[in-house]
Amino acid sequence: MFPMVTGFMNYGQQTVRAARYIGQSFMITLSHTNRLPVTIQYPYEKLITSERFRGRIHFEFDKCIACEVCVRVCPIDLPVVDWKLETDIRKKRLLNYSIDFGICIFCGNCVEYCPTNCLSMTEEYELSTYDRHELNYNQIALGRLPMAVIGDYTIRTIMNSTHIKKPRINPLIQERLPITKI
Repeated sequence: MFPMVTGFMNYGQQTVRAARYIGQSFMITLSHTNRLPVTIQYPYEKLITSERFRGRIHFEFDKCIACEVCVRVCPIDLPVVDWKLETDIRKKRLLNYSIDFGICIFCGNCVEYCPTNCLSMTEEYELSTYDRHELNYNQIALGRLPMAVIGDYTIRTIMNSTHIKKPRINPLIQERLPITKI
């Protein structure tokens, strides 16, 4: 008779434990009901990228001195720099500069080590094409400035992101405290 009683007690304990787990999971589900949605409607809404975002590379032809530092620091030797030595002034003259974004890993080394700051990263990230040969940008395509997401009137920009909190302001000190990330 005792094994039957202990069996009922074990069954009752397991039932209570299962009900508690179901209740806990239901409470977690209810706690998510008052949160804002995380998803955005991409083509019509875009998140504003961070200031250190590594997008398409912008190139300024007039500033380049054809030193090829960008080629040497690139882990895959990607930028193609064509130049001609002007013997009368003993300087290099840049003829062509191109980057294939189908191969580029957007590491930012070329931008960081450029001595004349003729390279910079933009916030442009929509580089998809149907033909991979269209991703080979020459100096004219690299010199084109992208349209800012904020300036595009056809797109609603999303300022509130669940990943980034706004800076906190201490009312007693009236100064900005550091930005915290989740």
